[in-house]
Amino acid sequence: GSLTGLPIIETQAGDVTAFVPTNVISITDGQIFLETDLFNAGIRPAMNAGISVSRVGGAAQTDIIKKLGGGIRLALAQYRELAAFAQFASDLDDATRKQLERGVRVTEVMKQKQYAPMSVAEMALTIYAVNNGYMDKADRKKVVDLEAALQAFAKSAYKEALDAINAEPVLKKHEETLKKICDDFAATGTY
Repeated sequence: GSLTGLPIIETQAGDVTAFVPTNVISITDGQIFLETDLFNAGIRPAMNAGISVSRVGGAAQTDIIKKLGGGIRLALAQYRELAAFAQFASDLDDATRKQLERGVRVTEVMKQKQYAPMSVAEMALTIYAVNNGYMDKADRKKVVDLEAALQAFAKSAYKEALDAINAEPVLKKHEETLKKICDDFAATGTY
């Protein structure tokens, strides 16, 4: 048999160092750190991707999401670090500015709407698009609208392809399809 435990721990002022020596880390399969600042900024779920960990996560994900999602986690963690630094720096080089802009877009598409679950294919399409720069030129305030337009386009023009991704979610089989959907959508001029 197995035992499921869901400990909930409150840190003082977000100080996770006090949490480390407890026995909780050893009895759980991972930790999700939620932050009040992220919640107040409208980011839901308000999870800190930089310090949240999972020992099971990769095994529980489909191949396509696991492979596409690695870049998202890294982009979010780097963005949060750079955003804190950028508040104090007036002169940012182009690479840093681009990384910050990508982080804004990743954050926007990762905001989860209540009662709006997405299929594996829809998640894969969004992650592929943001990872590969298809949303980089969009106005940061219109990223969510752009994502919705991309999803609507894919559902109308590529329904069979989305069904195939849902049936067999393997990145190697569908990466070209995701690229084609994004390229064809970009050609519509909706960006």
